[in-house]
Amino acid sequence: MDDEKIVELYWNRDETAIAETKNKYGNYCFSISRSILHNQQDCEETLDDTWLATWNAIPPHHPTNLSTFIGKICRRLSLNKWRSLSAEKRGGGEVPVSLDELEECIPDEKSLRETLEEKMIAESIDEFLETLKETERKVFVCRYWYFDSIEDISARFHFTQSKTKMMLKRTRDKLKDHLIKEGVIA
Repeated sequence: MDDEKIVELYWNRDETAIAETKNKYGNYCFSISRSILHNQQDCEETLDDTWLATWNAIPPHHPTNLSTFIGKICRRLSLNKWRSLSAEKRGGGEVPVSLDELEECIPDEKSLRETLEEKMIAESIDEFLETLKETERKVFVCRYWYFDSIEDISARFHFTQSKTKMMLKRTRDKLKDHLIKEGVIA
């Protein structure tokens, strides 16, 4: 079933929308969640929460890109679950490593204009990503959006781990320079 029809089912409050979403995007969402949580049961719980959150979000939202919309929901819920598990001294995986790597590029402290600044950072990062070569952009997104391990990225792009690490380091350096030039960070 195409995305427009699935969204229409949500708008009509037809419960088959959830089944169609699971069929079409279940594996996609599971891979997002697994990259963050590394635990089958936690991933399954997060997927159930993803379907419920999607049901509650459509309407009022009318996503133009359903896969991105659902992927963002799943990623957010997986990160929330990971934070909760980390607070309980469980979890692990690539999430903390990936976030630590980005820490030098993105400001940590929040100001009174938090929402505006977050939007400005997101827009600036989007602009930056558009300047990258396709492979650099894909490697960056795999690492910092999907939290793929260095090993998985290296295998996917047929790079050595050393090359992958160097590419990510150089891209982070470029991002930092871009954010400084844009006035997002000092």
